Amino acid sequence: MTAAPTRAAAGPLSGPGALRFGYGTNGFANHRLGDALAVIADLGYVGVALTLDHDHLDPFAPGLARRVAAVRRRLDALGLAVVVETGARYLLDPRHKHAPTLLHDDPARRVEFLRRAVRIGADLGAEAVSFWAGVRPPGVPPDVAADRLVAGCAVVCAEAAEAGVPLGFEPEPGMLVEDIAGWWWLREALGAPPGFGITLDIGHCRCLEPLPVPQCVSEVAEHLVNVQIDDMRRGVHEHLEFGTGEIDFPPVLRALADAGYRGLVAVELPRHSHAAPAVAARSLDFLRTAASRGEGR
Repeated sequence: MTAAPTRAAAGPLSGPGALRFGYGTNGFANHRLGDALAVIADLGYVGVALTLDHDHLDPFAPGLARRVAAVRRRLDALGLAVVVETGARYLLDPRHKHAPTLLHDDPARRVEFLRRAVRIGADLGAEAVSFWAGVRPPGVPPDVAADRLVAGCAVVCAEAAEAGVPLGFEPEPGMLVEDIAGWWWLREALGAPPGFGITLDIGHCRCLEPLPVPQCVSEVAEHLVNVQIDDMRRGVHEHLEFGTGEIDFPPVLRALADAGYRGLVAVELPRHSHAAPAVAARSLDFLRTAASRGEGR
């Protein structure tokens, strides 16, 4: 595979109304990928967060280059920008969710998966490839897990630098790096590589960050390459539809626009595939209304 130019948003942002909303394919798990992309585009989204998975561009199935090229053509035809997500649950091990991670005794399959994700991202023209640390396995001391994470991330960073693809590392509740402070630590441990950005899940900010959500956005604005958006409650890691959690969204969207963020703001509702088209439609209506209200603040 060869690197391809990434899509870029045209023109400066002028307010929350200029934010670019996308939807995650992990919320369309019961759809064929081509059908999911069509529904997402028809609803009015301008991008997609594509989780590589068994039925959605499996990176380990035969004919990868051909299939990636077909998805690229489909994205282009639909006018959809893309970020690549790597959080599939049982892609690497049918018995253990998310295993192996970079923290396991043998992380080789995870490393190979992330390297493939980077190359796929390059060929799709992805704006970022997103990944996370994983949960520390039982029996692995914290310092050993930290060393393994840094070593694995260094390999992925090298692959991404060669491919010209930005990385968005996501703090995930319950994982070794679960908050923004942990992301800062990891960035420093890696030597602050220029292509190592952050994926910020807005719901996670409400779940566990000490700062108000808009301040979380401001804190990492310079390094923000990917945004996932969902509602959430304090102390509960459950992705909720908008309006059913505790987040006040107009100030959050205002903060993203004020930060000059130009990437996708993709809805992250991985447990809502049973009603994906309806949920996606409601979500976009909500975000557009919240963005409009944010412009007046």
